[in-house]
Amino acid sequence: MFPSSAPRLRVAICGAGIGGLVCALALSRCPDIEVDVYEAASQFGEVGAGVSVFPRPWKILKWLGVDRELLKYVESKPKEGPVNAMRYRKSDQDVGTEFYSLITHGTLVSLHRPDFQKVLLRHLPKTCRTYCKKRLRSYSEQPSGLVHLMFEDGTTATCDILIGADGLKSSVRAAMLQDRALCAQSEGRPKEALEILSAVQPVWTGTVAYRALIPSEKLRAQAPHHAALKTPTQYLGKNGFVIAYPISRGKMINFVAFTMRHDLENTSYDGPWMVPADVSSFAGAFQHWEPEVQMLIKCVERPLQWAVHTVKPMKSFVSGRVALLGDAAHAMCPHQGSGAGQAMEDAYILYTVLSHRSTHRGNLERALSIYDAIRRPAALRVQERSRLAGQYFTFSNEGMPSHLDRMSETQRWDTLQQLGKKFTKNWEWAWATSVDSSVQEALRLLEAQ
Repeated sequence: MFPSSAPRLRVAICGAGIGGLVCALALSRCPDIEVDVYEAASQFGEVGAGVSVFPRPWKILKWLGVDRELLKYVESKPKEGPVNAMRYRKSDQDVGTEFYSLITHGTLVSLHRPDFQKVLLRHLPKTCRTYCKKRLRSYSEQPSGLVHLMFEDGTTATCDILIGADGLKSSVRAAMLQDRALCAQSEGRPKEALEILSAVQPVWTGTVAYRALIPSEKLRAQAPHHAALKTPTQYLGKNGFVIAYPISRGKMINFVAFTMRHDLENTSYDGPWMVPADVSSFAGAFQHWEPEVQMLIKCVERPLQWAVHTVKPMKSFVSGRVALLGDAAHAMCPHQGSGAGQAMEDAYILYTVLSHRSTHRGNLERALSIYDAIRRPAALRVQERSRLAGQYFTFSNEGMPSHLDRMSETQRWDTLQQLGKKFTKNWEWAWATSVDSSVQEALRLLEAQ
């Protein structure tokens, strides 16, 4: 129960994905902050298969006290120190070549997304109220300081702070940017208004992913010693790649095949963004790839076709008493497995600024501006790094020879080794740095008031 006096802050979170629930769980640790979670779907349930958690966000999950329960769904326990996290093969040929191993510091924890969400929901205290079938239509900030929420079902609510954790097609983002554009237009800045509105709708990356869960026993029956049964593996080639790794205590293999047209980046996708598909929808793109890939594709049933979209970089993740987190703010390509982790870091910094003893109803805009100053540059850097990773994994990065297959064996090997070093350097922030520095910077800014 909350104290008999009114809560210091009332926070509404739109969206009960991983980012929204981590934010709710963190803020619920504060007895003087009241939290309401509004989910648009008719019931709680994540769409998707595997999710990767690097050491940076794993530290947040340990702080929340959910790590032990999450580890019940993991086959091998996290390790510290150097870990062989992923093997890489050049696979767009009859005989594949293993050319690189990604060594991280600390284990990359692979989870089944619905398992992840269930654990977070189980840990939410009863003081945190949750609602389904609540899709936000619009909001308005009142002179009193309250934020008035209007939902599609005609109901309303109020809060001191609105957090938009409602994903790629965020209603909160749309309302925020439309309001900001209207303001720019009224002040005689029409070009700025158009630029602001350009981030309302997601943009296609030129990438289509085909996702499936493969029962490990099915793959084992086809290929008893297949590497993906034990070791996360990426199979790289021109214009596409495949990733496969075990989840759910090794009972399932998370499989994703990507087909990529980098020349179509930032265009509109013609068709539904997510739809059930047939294996024939993508198998042809990999028909000349090595046997390890063919064995995986042979085991795929009922894949989900997913046109990968992102959000254009925005000049701010906040407006007044409204803040965006996760995909609503910075939806990114999945090629560094960092979308969920970035949402968790957003949530952690929001908790840091809102729980601080100096934060009250009178200075919420300053608190959110500190969140924006810290998280927006960091998240946009990861967004760009994830985009670049997709180019590395399809041999399409700047400086990569287009005639890779016509090189001598020695030249090709040396080129692939250099590629591995490049995508490792592009990725090492995920295990070589800590969220602690961001927390310390937030505290410094809060206490400098």
